[in-house]
Amino acid sequence: MERRMEAPNPARTPKPAAGAARAASAANVPGWLRWAKVAVFVAAWYPLARIVLFGFTDRLGANPIEFITRSTGLWTLVFLCITLALTPLRRVTGWNWLIRFRRMLGLYAFFYAALHFTTYIWFDKWFDVAAMLKDVGKRPFITVGFAAFVLLIPLAATSTRAMVRRLGRRWQTLHRLIYAVGVLAILHFWWMKSGKHDLALPKLYGAIMVALLGWRIAMWWLARRRASAA
Repeated sequence: MERRMEAPNPARTPKPAAGAARAASAANVPGWLRWAKVAVFVAAWYPLARIVLFGFTDRLGANPIEFITRSTGLWTLVFLCITLALTPLRRVTGWNWLIRFRRMLGLYAFFYAALHFTTYIWFDKWFDVAAMLKDVGKRPFITVGFAAFVLLIPLAATSTRAMVRRLGRRWQTLHRLIYAVGVLAILHFWWMKSGKHDLALPKLYGAIMVALLGWRIAMWWLARRRASAA
């Protein structure tokens, strides 16, 4: 007696495990892109390696704490700008692989921001809360910088794939906080440098941030206009 062939029932077909899906996705990543990510990961340690090297060779200057604070703060801003530049660059060039670097570079921005903040509260103020509060009263740009750092914390905490799946659409809404972080970081930098009458770098990074945020506003406005015309 012949056995009848049954069509496969989709309900009975086992779904691939999440781990297998991730492995398949990883297998589709070109070899050159993996090496590029490794190169970027290693290169992003350069600012910290430079500080350590200068420390061991006594090249941190007359005020090492100021050197470390200034260096970590500037590199936080650099990584913020690079992270924000990836989406416009991807849209303009069509290089969709750029998106694979966004999370890593964003986490490096948080890493250097944490070093910047730690340098201030530990090496500069030695956890003296009264001295820090007095400093905030005299130099309000510290409050602005602290606000930027606080906003970076939930972005770093929810950067994993698991959190992206868990939060769903709310993840994208939450991560728009990076725009506020960028504005506060520029304001912090500008305000700090204005007392020293040295605004060359704040003007440069301010122009970059205005261009990056302005591009997003323009894209949002165009999308709204097309939606209303449809």
